Amino acid sequence: MIPEAKKSAVARALQETFGVDEYESIQLSASAFTSAHVYRIQVKDRPYLLRVVTRTDAPADPTRQFACMKTAADRGLAPPIRYTSVEDRISIIDFIEAKPLPVANATVFVASALQATHGLPPFAKLTNEFDTSPTFLLRTSSLRDGFVQKFQAAKILPDDESAELFKLYEQVRSIYPWPNLDLVSSHNDLKPANLLFDGQRLWLIDWEAAFLNDRYSDLAVMANFVVATEDDEEVYLRAYFGIEFDEYKRERFYLMRQIVHAFYALVFTNLGSGGKPIDPATPVPEFRGFHNRIWAGQTTLDVPETKLQFGLVHLHQLLRNARTSRFQDALRIVAKSHATV
Repeated sequence: MIPEAKKSAVARALQETFGVDEYESIQLSASAFTSAHVYRIQVKDRPYLLRVVTRTDAPADPTRQFACMKTAADRGLAPPIRYTSVEDRISIIDFIEAKPLPVANATVFVASALQATHGLPPFAKLTNEFDTSPTFLLRTSSLRDGFVQKFQAAKILPDDESAELFKLYEQVRSIYPWPNLDLVSSHNDLKPANLLFDGQRLWLIDWEAAFLNDRYSDLAVMANFVVATEDDEEVYLRAYFGIEFDEYKRERFYLMRQIVHAFYALVFTNLGSGGKPIDPATPVPEFRGFHNRIWAGQTTLDVPETKLQFGLVHLHQLLRNARTSRFQDALRIVAKSHATV
């Protein structure tokens, strides 16, 4: 099960950590959208999570990932670390036995975990073009512009939807305060699979994409799962910001949510369609129900069909939001705030 090229490194990790050369049992712990091989292993009657990075290119370099994970583990946000080797690209952490966390009860848990994460000592800044978070769409770079141009040229979406998507994207991007981001230590790959609830606390795993980023990115990504109503939004943001919560923060958060919708629409319709035009009659699931199923583990994004659905769900949510007064109010409030600075 362990790749042949990594067997000696895994044996070395087991010997250094536990004084044994073999695990008692092993099973693959599948996780979508990670480049690593992740296994649950049993050693001396205790379970652990073994992560083996097989890629050797720059984006897979675990140096930043392991440093961020250690910072989080030291503060009790990530599971305790038993072993890491940047050279061998291997880590071993405690296995957390996850228990169900109903989405209706998750809002404050998630807000508190994000507040603690964003309060960690500063992670490293991203010094290359490997941003896989929604702020990718804000960065002025040939990579971002090249991706957008390639997407447009492929005509993946019908012309009217594509035109409206990019019009809205440019509208929000022109207002959102880039490059003056509110930089904090960020996870940047938040999804239900990377949140483990043990019955009392929430743990965050898979720090592969962690770096210093705009705080509203993590907040907006998780809002897709735990913020269903305006009341939920109020609870979520007040739990995160406390007494510092105000109108500006609410509307900046709202604009980042639209950036997240645009990002997922672009990335996942491209992945799900194989870069080819999609059938305009493709059914689009309801936003809240689709995300509730992901939260409950009933839907995963590991096949083209669900990737495409995920992209279309976010596209249609963005288009709906853009037709509301809230959208225009958010643009006005954020623009006005930065015009007076």
